[in-house]
Amino acid sequence: MITDKQRRRLGTEGVDNASTTQKVMGYIGLFFAVCLILVPLYFITITSLKSYSEVYSDPITFWPSSWVPGNYSHVWNTSGFVYYLRNSIFITLILTVVKIVLGVASAYAFAFLRFPLKNLLFVLVIAALMVPGQITIISNYALVAAMGWRNTYLGVILPLSGVAFGCFLMKNHFESLPKEVLEAAEMDNAGFLTKLFRVVLPMSWPTLSAFVVITIVNEWNEYLWPFLITDTSDAATLPIGLTRLQEVEGMTNWGPVMAGTVLTTLPMLIVFLVMQKPMIKGLTAGAVKG
Repeated sequence: MITDKQRRRLGTEGVDNASTTQKVMGYIGLFFAVCLILVPLYFITITSLKSYSEVYSDPITFWPSSWVPGNYSHVWNTSGFVYYLRNSIFITLILTVVKIVLGVASAYAFAFLRFPLKNLLFVLVIAALMVPGQITIISNYALVAAMGWRNTYLGVILPLSGVAFGCFLMKNHFESLPKEVLEAAEMDNAGFLTKLFRVVLPMSWPTLSAFVVITIVNEWNEYLWPFLITDTSDAATLPIGLTRLQEVEGMTNWGPVMAGTVLTTLPMLIVFLVMQKPMIKGLTAGAVKG
């Protein structure tokens, strides 16, 4: 006859076995997900270091028999990569600063100020999020071309400066902040800007960091609008440079194309490594101690 103690022990063992099975299945799923991400990146990197003949070898080689770092120097020196890199850095930096400033300012106003038609204006912000950018691209192109801004930084930057997403994201976060802290700041006679920079933003660092990273990645990878508005390398970005590099090299020499892809991806990896600690620090500092 099974005693109550034995039943509890069997029940605990059953729960432990189920938990172990779930963990194993989770690790298996994670392994396949990582493989789906890393395998293409691995082949891009390896192909960038292969010779012309080895790229088209049959069967395919998973490791170069001889390294060809000259693919990188070829891209750097002959494809105008330096100019595309300069343009991408400048445009991404300006757009990030503009979107962060406008997004935080507009979200702060919607969250803490009272003004006429406030709810209606925020509904328009939400509506802007629902409109695909491709719908407005023809009107934007006609306007920018009429202003004579084709192949200029201003022509690339201005139509991409909308901040509907940032306003929505930061407003929701600002409204979730502890009201007691904000009331204490008001009791200390904190002004409008003082409350923003001394109280609200320090408590919003995790969300703000995510906003910064998302903005940088989106603007760095922006392709359609810069492609339409630039015909020369004066204001063209790296994704456009890769397209033109592929047109030059074509299907005959994928080594330099993959080298350009690696060089284009590398800055975003650096951004994630740089932003990793601030995001973790912000999450830890914002934790509520019981």
